[in-house]
Amino acid sequence: MKKDYTPQDELLFLALGGSGEIGMNVNLYGCNGKWLMVDLGMTFSGNEYPGVDLVFADAEFIEDRLDDLLGIVLTHAHEDHIGAVPYFAADFGVPLYATPFTAELVRRKLQEAGITNDVELHVIEREHGSLKLGPFDITYVPLAHSIAEGNALLIETPYGRVFHTGDWKLDEEPQIGEPATAEELTEIGDEGVLALVCDSTNVFNPSPSGSEGEVYRGLLDEVRKHEGKRILVTTFASNVARLQTLGRIAETTGRRLCVAGRSLDRIIEVSQGTGYLRDFPETVDFDTAMKLPRGQVLIIATGGQGEPRAALSRIAEDNHPLSLSEGDVVLFSSRQIPGNELAIGRIQNLLAQRGIQMVTDRQSEIHVSGHPGRPELVSLYGWLRPEVLVPVHGEIRHMQEQARLGKSCRIPHNIAQKNGDIVRLAPGTPGKIAEVRTGRLLLDGDIIVPADGETIAMRRRLSRDGLVIVVLDDRLRPQVQGVGLPLDEDYDEFVSEAEADVAAAIGKLKGASRRDSDAVSEAARLAARRAAQRWSGKKPQTRVILLGERDG
Repeated sequence: MKKDYTPQDELLFLALGGSGEIGMNVNLYGCNGKWLMVDLGMTFSGNEYPGVDLVFADAEFIEDRLDDLLGIVLTHAHEDHIGAVPYFAADFGVPLYATPFTAELVRRKLQEAGITNDVELHVIEREHGSLKLGPFDITYVPLAHSIAEGNALLIETPYGRVFHTGDWKLDEEPQIGEPATAEELTEIGDEGVLALVCDSTNVFNPSPSGSEGEVYRGLLDEVRKHEGKRILVTTFASNVARLQTLGRIAETTGRRLCVAGRSLDRIIEVSQGTGYLRDFPETVDFDTAMKLPRGQVLIIATGGQGEPRAALSRIAEDNHPLSLSEGDVVLFSSRQIPGNELAIGRIQNLLAQRGIQMVTDRQSEIHVSGHPGRPELVSLYGWLRPEVLVPVHGEIRHMQEQARLGKSCRIPHNIAQKNGDIVRLAPGTPGKIAEVRTGRLLLDGDIIVPADGETIAMRRRLSRDGLVIVVLDDRLRPQVQGVGLPLDEDYDEFVSEAEADVAAAIGKLKGASRRDSDAVSEAARLAARRAAQRWSGKKPQTRVILLGERDG
């Protein structure tokens, strides 16, 4: 294979994101000199990147090959599949393709970014829509998921067909949409599937993910249990089926519906504009909701993951036009995303202090996952009968486990790849043939920076150890300031001793060294840092500022 990794007479797969983490999905298929991108997602930052909200896959590999990139096909509208579009699509300069619901959410993102005229967005038919890009013939295959219009992609190439699942599950009562049936998936398998590129998120779950129909019945039972109480349900805004369910429950139980959260407003508007939630009940505003008898209102609110600015957090803090009181009920119709435990716990403790009852999916059947458990994976293997299984969308442990599961189900080739691994699917024996550099980019303020750059490394050091600043006047007299050191009670004594140490260190310099700014700065830096370490046990970042002209 050529060093530039141009796909020759072959079919290649390369994940730039989403294989090694849950989120940030960016996948490439290469064939006959051309590349196809599937999804362009992002993930949310945690404590690893202080001061940063959004994390993207580093797309340098394909940015160096944009002349060979044909387009970006989006499977569905979750942020980990479309969230990077407004930041990169204009620079990529290739068309986007999506079904109506996804396309409308993407269009709004482009509009907010002011790049609507810079990006070509094509809307593909909702029911088994198709398109052709170079050597790739692509057909959308609807599958159930926790958002409207979740789709797999059937990608036909001269070297075989790939079934790229996107995010999916099996659901006999999906509430919205009509996912492909077992019979339809079996027909696809009958016609031959070279490779199954498959979601690994819930591979350790020994049970099926469950049905939205079960959630409807579980939520209805819970609402009926709490007659006469004000009820708030928090769920993922993008789960249109769950919104449909809550609308039906409000009507069935004689409650008026109130919606709190801009993302919910946006999803409802987009859903109704693309053919969903047509029978969704008319909602009431906050003032009306608060004037209704407690048992006659049902609130849907964002913030079930502990987001500090979301509606539920503000309600829990009693800092929102909507309020809850002792005896009221909050239903958490969502799963707890790993990493959000402390934030969710904070909100739940605030609610508990005020005597508000909470019900989660651990206590009642009020939420199901949008990803397949092991029985669902095994069923899909049996229907499609692929020659090759490529697990994606998971941490390394998830993807390795799905590879083992595929092997136990007698799939001939199971490839546990990761971000940066170029996998040849055909011709010949499938397997990894090369590894390219991948990484992460961060949206830091308004600027995209490398995750491994000096900016973030310095911010981590500052947050861990603090900062000491030494200012030297024209006579080399020091002034020391410490920021973030654990010396509240001893701060003045530390400053006095540090300034004395700096003065002594500079006093020891003789001749040319005393006239050398670099030598003076380094002597002052080391003396101040040692003083800070002696007083605090920390090794703070230390900076020296020299003012004006100095006497030799």
